[in-house]
Amino acid sequence: MAERKARVLVVGVGGVGAMAAYALEIGGKAEVTAVLRSNYDAVAEKGFTIDSIEHGHDIKGWRPSHIRKTIPDVVQENLEPFDFILVTTKNIPDIPPTVADLIAPAVTPQQTAIVLSQNGLNIERPLLARFAGNPVLSSISLIAATETAPGQIRHDDEDVQYISPFFPPPPDRPSPVSDEASRAEAAARRYVDVYGAGGELGLDIRYEPDAQLARWRKLVYNASFNSVAAVLRMDTARMRASRHVIDDLVKPIMREIIAAASAVGGYEFPADLPDRVVRVDPTDTAFKPSMCQDVEKGNFMEVENIIGEPLREGEARGVAMPTLRTMYGLLKGLQLQVKETRGLWEPKFEEDNPYK
Repeated sequence: MAERKARVLVVGVGGVGAMAAYALEIGGKAEVTAVLRSNYDAVAEKGFTIDSIEHGHDIKGWRPSHIRKTIPDVVQENLEPFDFILVTTKNIPDIPPTVADLIAPAVTPQQTAIVLSQNGLNIERPLLARFAGNPVLSSISLIAATETAPGQIRHDDEDVQYISPFFPPPPDRPSPVSDEASRAEAAARRYVDVYGAGGELGLDIRYEPDAQLARWRKLVYNASFNSVAAVLRMDTARMRASRHVIDDLVKPIMREIIAAASAVGGYEFPADLPDRVVRVDPTDTAFKPSMCQDVEKGNFMEVENIIGEPLREGEARGVAMPTLRTMYGLLKGLQLQVKETRGLWEPKFEEDNPYK
């Protein structure tokens, strides 16, 4: 008897979400339901067109098993429970709805595993609190995939992911041999197998036992280059060409993140890590990190999870983080401007404001 396919709901089907849906389905171990928004009509009519470094450069008319415009309500619609919900949307907790509110109708208690393929630190905490008993998994994704037009996907860097269980911090962290820990580890290992189809696709999808180690490591780049690029509206090649932007802003933030990681989790990174991370991006293209792209488009930025959370965690343990603190203030100001244009903030003084 053939093994039952995993039922996977993908929420956030832009470049990264589309490539995840594609990999999950062609591996033969998953049946994907994709929630589409602005690209729904294009995909419903013609499917996805994909130019992929790993899967092929002329994929046309592809669709996952099911597409829809709204989050399924498994109870109201009498649906079979989802085994996994993969969330690839931006995580912006200061802008409603929250991730927990968004996916709640599709979560079956004690059964559905929630996979967060999102940036930043502490993104799991609201999910662990809201869906106690459901495994919450971390996907550190290093893929480069962009939706260049509705339904048009360019995938130009390999799909590399580190999958691990999220657990609450001590003292609430479960024992490594507890049922909760065993279920979460089993869910993470199953997701690795389903996504990579047991290694048959040649994708680099790995089980990583410690989610936070990988997340702090990624923050060395994200908290530094993203924040500086957004404030200066500058690509990474120009930052390196200037020299002073790297020396005065980017590297100091990297060192602050590394110090915070050591204070928070005892994580240690090689001494040359900042020098290596500075050189990650090519110098022959004007690459702008996602936070810079967002501010230029007038979109909301992932300020809190990428900048605010590591800053709060480090400062709470006595780590001096003056450069990141300054960037955080500037980015919150930029975010406030976008909130005002969207009607989410009014420039009025509250009673307790000392500056009125």
